[in-house]
Amino acid sequence: MNLTNKIFIYLSVFSILACSNDDDAFTQVPVDPGTQTNVYPLPPEQWLGETDPYYTSGYVGDIMPYYNDGKFNLFFLHDAKTKPAGKGFHDIHNFETTNFTEFNYKGRMIPYGVSDEPDFGVGTGSVVKVGDTYYFYYTGHNGNTPFVQNNPRESVLCATSTDLENWTKIDDFKITAPAGYTDFDFRDPHVFYNEEDGKYWMLMSTQTDPARKAVVLLFTSDDPATNNWTVQNPIYTTTPQENYLMLECADIFKMGAYWYLIFSENWSNHTGTHYRIANSPNGPWTTPTIDRFDGSYLYAAKTASDGNKRYLFGWTARKSPENNTGNKEWGGNIVTHEIIQNNDGTLNVKQPEGIVPVYTNNATITVENTVGTVTQSNNTFTLDGTSNDALVTFNSLKKSNHIDFKIEMQSNGDFGVLLNHDPENNTAFKIAFEPGFNRVAAYNVNDGNDLYLNHVPFNFTANTEYKVSITTNEDICVLYINDEVAFSNRLYDVTGKKWSFFSENNQTVFSNLTLKNPY
Repeated sequence: MNLTNKIFIYLSVFSILACSNDDDAFTQVPVDPGTQTNVYPLPPEQWLGETDPYYTSGYVGDIMPYYNDGKFNLFFLHDAKTKPAGKGFHDIHNFETTNFTEFNYKGRMIPYGVSDEPDFGVGTGSVVKVGDTYYFYYTGHNGNTPFVQNNPRESVLCATSTDLENWTKIDDFKITAPAGYTDFDFRDPHVFYNEEDGKYWMLMSTQTDPARKAVVLLFTSDDPATNNWTVQNPIYTTTPQENYLMLECADIFKMGAYWYLIFSENWSNHTGTHYRIANSPNGPWTTPTIDRFDGSYLYAAKTASDGNKRYLFGWTARKSPENNTGNKEWGGNIVTHEIIQNNDGTLNVKQPEGIVPVYTNNATITVENTVGTVTQSNNTFTLDGTSNDALVTFNSLKKSNHIDFKIEMQSNGDFGVLLNHDPENNTAFKIAFEPGFNRVAAYNVNDGNDLYLNHVPFNFTANTEYKVSITTNEDICVLYINDEVAFSNRLYDVTGKKWSFFSENNQTVFSNLTLKNPY
């Protein structure tokens, strides 16, 4: 089945209808639906409305997932490619999905404000239901010089809805940084009902003032309908060893006997989404040996559960310019991982079950070239690179691919996969399994030189078999190992390019190799 027919994204886009001066309410006006061929969705290419010059083509920013009535609502900060001069940014849009392969685009939910309003820029938030009303707490951001002369740069704002689609801003609601905390960085409210405490909790990402130490600050409320929130102590403070600048997009949940705190940070050598474990939502929090779910290209990931499984939703960064040598930029495509809990309380991630069945067509794998000592037996390839590097190159890939194989190595030498491989010019996108460094790393290879891009920790053991899968779709490449760790990257121009296995200073067996396409 053609992927275009498999992955439907029904588009509805709306214009903003003016209400009274005291009511910021917004009503949708649907337009024609469209389709998108991507299991890692982007906003569609669509005008917001006949009289509005805003074009919705762009990227997904921070995702604010909320599960309701059998559907995941993936609210996200919309990062437009183009918008009219003088307008704000990062208004909140929404995708709905039940299976992570079909996405219903619901359009814009909460628009940004004008230049003298606190939400000229909109930041990350969360949804909570109280009675029959949904409360969307979100960040108001306005760094315009005239505004910050008399107002905090960041604050918490709120909009309400009865259907998760039509939202009304509460004009007189605003939470600003309390004494001892900076109002320059005060964002990402995460709200939920804490049954153990009997109160609603709001986590805030901020810093102490004047020390500028990153914390996850707690506010509580007996009833959000009263608009009264009381500041408490931080539930987490960055340690001197971490020394994180901000603990962004904090998320907290309980799974089994353990509580988990998730946050993202973008200013260290270990950029990405981290997690901590505790027996109480107040801590103390312990750091697992491997505390990231993915590499640095997956960011601002938050979770939601359908009551049975919990999923992690983040965005994989695009590049500018949009090619394989471009620089990593804010915003990209939605990438989803399923969270798995181990007996010791640590967490792993794996690919959601609904994605693999999209890839139904077994593709022919043809060996086009070998270098060094390579032995083939059906779909098993043994690369003996102990004395000289070994390489096997296969025929070209299509736009969307799912590659499965198992690996087993004998020593600490490197081995892995080359995508977008051009053997003649010695260029490729390289995914290297590096046992000597206890990691999987990505590189751009140019004229045989490796340019580091990204990595994720992973501990390898010699003579142990590992299951690996790689999914490429459009410009996204996601690798999973043993349903334990994910590794997301941005990869352009896969179509028609060759790919290879390699082994360096190691003997590596690549077995059970399969390649599938959706069409």
